Amino acid sequence: MRAAPLAASLVLVAHGSRDPRAANATRALVRAVAAARPGVDVRASYLDHAGPRPGEVLHRLEAAGQERAILVPLLLTAAYHGRIDVPEVVRTARADGLRMPVEISEVIGPFDGVVPDLLLAGLLRRLAEVTGAGPDRGFDAVLLAAAGTNDAAARGTVEQAAVALGEVLGVPSAVAYASAAPPTGAEAVSALQAAGARRIAIAGYFLAPGLLFDTVVASARTAGGVVAVAGPLTDAPDIARLVLSRADAVDFGSEVLAA
Repeated sequence: MRAAPLAASLVLVAHGSRDPRAANATRALVRAVAAARPGVDVRASYLDHAGPRPGEVLHRLEAAGQERAILVPLLLTAAYHGRIDVPEVVRTARADGLRMPVEISEVIGPFDGVVPDLLLAGLLRRLAEVTGAGPDRGFDAVLLAAAGTNDAAARGTVEQAAVALGEVLGVPSAVAYASAAPPTGAEAVSALQAAGARRIAIAGYFLAPGLLFDTVVASARTAGGVVAVAGPLTDAPDIARLVLSRADAVDFGSEVLAA
C-alpha cells in the first residue's frame, strides 16, 4: 500500500454534534490514525456545532508552512455532506486566499458498490466486544443501526453494508434509521422477528455516540428481543487503517481543487 506523503497533513472532517461525546470520539480517532502512521500530522475538524471548522484548519496549516493537505470525510455515506459540504469547504478556503494544494478523499463508507473490508472488520470488532467472538455468539440476527438520510443512493450503501455484515456473520440482517427514512429500530426488529429471529444484536453504523445513536437503539429495544448493542466505531484500529487507506488513494497529480 502506498503511504500517505509525510508532507501532507490529514484533516479529518466530522459532521459535528452538540453532544460532547461525539467530539471526544473524533479526537480519539485522530489519535488512533496518528499512532498508526507516525510522522503524519493528523487534525480534527467539524462541519457543524463544534470547532474548528475545516477551513480554519487548512489556513492554520498553510500559515505553519505545510505543503499540502488531504481532507478525509468521516462519513459513512456519500450523501449531501460528502458530495456538497466538504468540497464547498475547499472552494470557500480558496476564495479566502488559501493556496496550499488540497485534495479530498472518498468517504470511509462504501462507494462504487464496494463495502470496505476494514469497515466490516470494525463492525465485527465492536460486536465481538459485547457478544464474544466464538461460534455461539448468542444472537441469530443483526440489525445495522444508522443515522438516516433522505438520499436514496446513500441509503443503498447502508443496506449494502448490512447485507455484507449479515453474510460474514451467517445470520439475517436488516437496517434501521434514527431519522429521515424508515424503518425505525422497532420496525426493523419486528420485521426480523416476523422472519423468525429471536435474539437480535445491534451493530452501530456510527462513528461517534450521540442523540441519533441513542434514538435508534432505544426504538429497537421497545420491540423486544435485543440481546446486545455494539457501540459506535469511534477509534477502532480498523477504522484508523481505513482512514489512512482513503488518504493513501488520493492523487495530487490532478490538483483539481487547487487552482
